[in-house]
Amino acid sequence: MSDRITSALPGAHFAGFVTVAEAGPRGMITLRGDLSSAAISRAVKDATGLDLPAQRRATQAGDMAVLWMSPDELLVTLPYAQAGAMAQKLAQALAGEFATVVNMSDARAVFTLQGAGVFDALAKICPVDFSDFAQGDIRRTRAAQVAAAVWMSGADQVTLLCFRSVAQYMFDLLSAVAMPGSEPSLYA
Repeated sequence: MSDRITSALPGAHFAGFVTVAEAGPRGMITLRGDLSSAAISRAVKDATGLDLPAQRRATQAGDMAVLWMSPDELLVTLPYAQAGAMAQKLAQALAGEFATVVNMSDARAVFTLQGAGVFDALAKICPVDFSDFAQGDIRRTRAAQVAAAVWMSGADQVTLLCFRSVAQYMFDLLSAVAMPGSEPSLYA
């Protein structure tokens, strides 16, 4: 029997004017429903300890985060090993509510981009105005040909989520836009 691989591109790393790294396995739970519902707010707070984020924002504490993905969708990110239990806890808390909870951990790839020029690299492939992007901001967008979510998860750090099926394409694309010598002249 083969071992289960939980990371899209184990150990993938590129160091350019921005560092690109496959982040390893992450737990990801999609919760869809009426985000103005007190039941959803309470279930998320009880399960994660975090408040619901505002539109296009994330709430985060340690390795747990709740990301606003659309007017009726949240994404809870947490350590991979905790995703199954968390999905079950949320589903039980929302039993009888018009809501769905799905463990999507194995459906997506996660990349971390680090460096002062992270938005200059992403601006080459994402139609997003990053000029006022602040820590905790999130946008769903495209990265060249691929649907992606871009989240400023730390100082000079962005977490990018995409479908696992395009992980190699995304890593190659991110590596290309972070290539030394391709940075805007102010970094040269």
